[in-house]
Amino acid sequence: MSAQEPQVPDDARTFLVRVAQRLHEYGTPANRLERVLAKVASSQNLEASFFATPTSVFVSFGELPDVKTYLLRVESGEVDLGKLIEFDEVMEDVEHGRATPEEGTQRVQAIAAAEPRYHRATTTIAFGVASAAAACFFGAGLFEIGLTFLLGTYVSILGRSLSRNPAGPGVFELAAAFSVALLSLVGARLLHPYDDRVVTLASLIVLLPGLTLTVAMNELATRHVVSGTARLAGGAATLLTILLGVALAWRIGDALLPPAAAEFVPAGLPAWTQLVALAAAPFAFAVLFEARLRELGVIWVTGVLGYGAARLGVVWLGADLGAFAGALVVGMISNIYARRCDRPSTVPMTPAILLLVPGSLGYRSLTSFLERDSLGGAAWAFQTGLVAISLVGGLLAANLLVPPRRVL
Repeated sequence: MSAQEPQVPDDARTFLVRVAQRLHEYGTPANRLERVLAKVASSQNLEASFFATPTSVFVSFGELPDVKTYLLRVESGEVDLGKLIEFDEVMEDVEHGRATPEEGTQRVQAIAAAEPRYHRATTTIAFGVASAAAACFFGAGLFEIGLTFLLGTYVSILGRSLSRNPAGPGVFELAAAFSVALLSLVGARLLHPYDDRVVTLASLIVLLPGLTLTVAMNELATRHVVSGTARLAGGAATLLTILLGVALAWRIGDALLPPAAAEFVPAGLPAWTQLVALAAAPFAFAVLFEARLRELGVIWVTGVLGYGAARLGVVWLGADLGAFAGALVVGMISNIYARRCDRPSTVPMTPAILLLVPGSLGYRSLTSFLERDSLGGAAWAFQTGLVAISLVGGLLAANLLVPPRRVL
């Protein structure tokens, strides 16, 4: 036996721990994280078990009574699809012996330390485009869409500024919601009449935790109860924080500003404008999720076809269950991509699902309660839950019809 052989298991364990940490940091759900780690551990002939929550990962090696457990306290960061693909490539190389675990660890750490893929100005514009597209989907007029673009870019800049402050991540959603709602209200009352509620909602659309709620429901459906419950609670807390900021702005605005002259009805735009918004939105979300340029095409196709299927699903199944058809198409296309290109299905799936998630419904539910409309708030809340579970059902059905070869 050579002197190097006893070090191999240690290198493999270090590699698995680092991969678990980085996959978690860049937005991998618990059900996918645990499965992909188990697959890599099996390739290294390691007896290992994994347990993930939104804020931690437990990694255990060995059999009783000789079990060694690592606890990683990890904060879930922003989804980075480009780095997820690169991590997947490293895991594949280690799994098939094209790289040693030690080399894999070094590559994973180098990928994590790399600079953002897109320039700050590009991500800022993408944030504004995503917000403007949402305003178009909500039936806003041309003036509201332009204003929403400006406020969306402001939210992006605010988030970048607060990220440098140690207390920033905890107050970003509150500060963004308050300032956007107040600016929208001031503009509508003093400068030019428009629907400030739609502008506020669309400007904050990227911050709404619709994707978080959908991922949580998916984890619950796949029996990852602890992670799903914690993620669901975190998403609800984010939604309530945004509502608090909006409520404060509305109360201050009503006290200090003159009342609105009359209820404003935005001028309708031609139907083709929504096609323009639909064409732009997948690219904007792909940039926000740091997708690589070579994956932009499949992300765009998946998003457009998924949204179109959801609209047809509304006609066939009703407003509550139309999301099932959209998620089914998104899941099938993503799994076909994963089978043909041997890359993670989450790459085209995540931006496409964001076009379907019920974040705006949850926001409208809470604002209805805020305005003392309990019946309307309950109806919106029920629709939010039904749309979320419809999305999960569509993704699960897609896995049955087109089983994915990739775990991640």
